[in-house]
Amino acid sequence: MSLDEDSLDYHRDDPPGKIEIRTTKSTTTQRDLSLAYSPGVAAPCREIADRSDDAYQYTAKGNLVGVVSNGSAVLGLGDIGAQASKPVMEGKGVLFKRFADIDVFDIELEHDDADAFVESVAAMGATFGGINLEDIAAPDCFRIEERLRERMDIPVFHDDQHGTAIICGAALLNAVDIAGKELENLSVTFSGAGAAALATARFFVSLGVEKENITMVDIDGVLTTDRAESGDLDPYSREFARDVPDGGLEGALEDADVFVGLSVGGIVSEEMIRSMAADPIVFAMANPDPEIDYETAKNARDDTVIMATGRSDYPNQVNNVLGFPFIFRGALDVRAAEINEAMKVAAAKAIADLAKADVPDAVRKAYGDQPLQFGPEYIIPKPLDPRVLFEVAPAVARAAMDSGSARTEIDPEEYVERLEARLGKSREMMRTVFNKAKSDPKRIALAEGANERIVRAAAQIADREIAAPVLIGDAAEIETTISALGLEFDPDVVDPSTSAVEAYVDALYERRQRKGVTRTEATERIRDSNYFASVMVDQGDADAMLTGLTNHYPSALRPPLQVIGTAPETDYAAGVYMLTFKNRVVFLADTTVNQDPDEEVLAEITRHTADLARRFNVEPRAALLSYSDFGSVDNEGTRKPRRAARRLRDDPAVDFPVDGEMQADTAVVEDFLTGSYEFSDLEEPANVLVLPNLEAGNICYKLLQRLGGAEAIGPMLVGMDRPVHVLQRDDDVSDIVNLAAVATVDAQDE
Repeated sequence: MSLDEDSLDYHRDDPPGKIEIRTTKSTTTQRDLSLAYSPGVAAPCREIADRSDDAYQYTAKGNLVGVVSNGSAVLGLGDIGAQASKPVMEGKGVLFKRFADIDVFDIELEHDDADAFVESVAAMGATFGGINLEDIAAPDCFRIEERLRERMDIPVFHDDQHGTAIICGAALLNAVDIAGKELENLSVTFSGAGAAALATARFFVSLGVEKENITMVDIDGVLTTDRAESGDLDPYSREFARDVPDGGLEGALEDADVFVGLSVGGIVSEEMIRSMAADPIVFAMANPDPEIDYETAKNARDDTVIMATGRSDYPNQVNNVLGFPFIFRGALDVRAAEINEAMKVAAAKAIADLAKADVPDAVRKAYGDQPLQFGPEYIIPKPLDPRVLFEVAPAVARAAMDSGSARTEIDPEEYVERLEARLGKSREMMRTVFNKAKSDPKRIALAEGANERIVRAAAQIADREIAAPVLIGDAAEIETTISALGLEFDPDVVDPSTSAVEAYVDALYERRQRKGVTRTEATERIRDSNYFASVMVDQGDADAMLTGLTNHYPSALRPPLQVIGTAPETDYAAGVYMLTFKNRVVFLADTTVNQDPDEEVLAEITRHTADLARRFNVEPRAALLSYSDFGSVDNEGTRKPRRAARRLRDDPAVDFPVDGEMQADTAVVEDFLTGSYEFSDLEEPANVLVLPNLEAGNICYKLLQRLGGAEAIGPMLVGMDRPVHVLQRDDDVSDIVNLAAVATVDAQDE
């Protein structure tokens, strides 16, 4: 099936289109409806009538953007009219929501006249927190944006101009850095003099490029002062007319440091690229066919060609989705009156800086495990990188406050937490743990220290000041890995093969001599990084350890169990996953350790899991699960959780509500719990769910993660004498960093 056929099927599947409106408040009762509409709605109406800014408090205005177009310049399609542009505008709304949690009304106006267009949009100012103009032909797009910015007190942003300019600007900052050039000395040639090209040229000037060093070429040749004086250029393109002889693109490219193509495909030859200055920067962004294709440009010369295009199948895609969702997010959250030049520059610099940071595994996987590392093939982040929100939106918000555009102040640290909460409950929960970890970082032994993911995680752990990572493994191999990854950090490295280990051998031998281990065997085992890390923690030379990335879970768990063991008055460790949903978090145990726990083990697992929940600032409510509700089925399998729940309720040291046995839906659905079982000790749905055996626990968390949309953090090992967490073999860097933070908080509690 062709792409066109796939797209048509995608758009016409019921319901047609790509967006819908959903309510954000309960509407299930008559009381709800009376609050949502009449008569209750009168109260916020009166408040807003008295103070218009209260619209941001009582309505969705502060998170609502109008995407407005007349369809006169739809990318790749031209002037197709307002109605035909609607799929594009709906798509824009999808991107706003997907990347920055911004709601959108798409508005397609049947206006060919710029004045009529301005009047229509200006009249809608009371509805929106911002206006995104889209796919409007030049030069009307310039006039429309200018006049709307003058008339409206909310951000008005023509993304075809400024979005492209900002992403190109970010790419330019990093390309210049790599090429060893200076912005003020650059010679820049543009192919194209439309809205995007003019805005990009202006933005380059804002970044530090000298205006007189920019040559712009349109279909008729170089923009010269002679053409401007003859009336050949419109008022907007005259800005970049130069006092030079007439000429074409070929001559304009000679000795140029930078080429920016925002025109048509196939107009630049290898010879033109060869005529440019050393280590040229080539941004060929015509779509779908660049002005010169990627391979041809790269192969045109022997030095470094830093190349970007508008295509996703080549490195360095200049994609506006890196900009507009996050720029609007920052602007909306400080109620900015406009998106000014300072905010745009801040966005570009934040995007550029992010490209220099280590790339998350999830992003690498999304792009086919490409080796994404700052350099000529990676000068701007990928659009699917979730960190863009946390870097660009705060930068824009700060610039808005500093420049006077903001009408409300925000605390930068609290703002990042708010942004993380928008992307999921797990980020909100982990932010609590990260903040605790940073308050008193601990020394974390990473047993598989030469592994690339471990090294990358260690760099992030150190950079975020979550803990002091100790990489355990071959020192030379670790150093090689750090160098190959281009990481600039100096971790503590301990090599078991070269370290003085006699004291550790003594400790291991003392622990295991009555478990069949001779001193010779202890000497051999201590060279194993898992045993070494375990003894290191046991002896107090590290506060916690992580292991398991390169071993099966039971193999990785064995050394810490043998050396560190379980906590006093504790006989069993257990594995717990924290599963987060949009508005709920549950802790699920046991998912990794105990195959067929009896009532005593189930009770102990419940206590440990409740303690873990409190480390995340969650007050535990525990349910011991079965396929029976409070004795509805009576056999040995249902008696175990029933007796475990009774044991816990009878224990005066247990200070949280617990009940069971009960079915899973009874435990988590309030109507089921309180409606049919009003006698239950649980007055609210459970958030600590204890499964009857390992098989059920493992199946449950994986189904909830893969089909239920839960985000999973873990497995977190509870019940150990010192903090130990065993990673899963497919864990990525973010999982390792998360567990390092949890381990640090565990160590603080110790």
